[in-house]
Amino acid sequence: MIHHLSIAAGDPEHAANVLAELMGGKAVPFPPNPGSFFALQLDDHGSGVEVYPAGTELQPGGEVGGGFVKKPVRDEGYGATHFALSVATDARKVQEIARRAGWHCYVCNRGPFHVIEVWVENATMVEILPPEYAAEYLAFTRPDTVTQRMAAAPVAAARQRG
Repeated sequence: MIHHLSIAAGDPEHAANVLAELMGGKAVPFPPNPGSFFALQLDDHGSGVEVYPAGTELQPGGEVGGGFVKKPVRDEGYGATHFALSVATDARKVQEIARRAGWHCYVCNRGPFHVIEVWVENATMVEILPPEYAAEYLAFTRPDTVTQRMAAAPVAAARQRG
């Protein structure tokens, strides 16, 4: 289980507030890295998303732990980082929240399961799994069958670009 992860955003407070709303949780400041916010799901697993100011890098710090380094913001466009996030919020509400934030939002059929792609600040993809989509995902990723299912999955040619 991934308990939390971090992403960068131009407006960390707004991004964390929208993510928290999608999760039915709350966003709070994240003191270890000033200007950052933590979108908390407020579940029994401590689930959440840390949202750092764009340009933040994590660098190794030995036994003290990784440190936050502020770098100039680079316009890198899109990246490969994304994550799936199960929420109690229903699909229509997810779409409403994303659209209100001005973020791209698409209901997608991944074959064995559905997701709602929500693009944080129209740059970072989060696959939102409302309860019915989470059930599909969990059925596909059952420990006893997932490796065989992944090996048998076709290449999604429509998703390959460039």
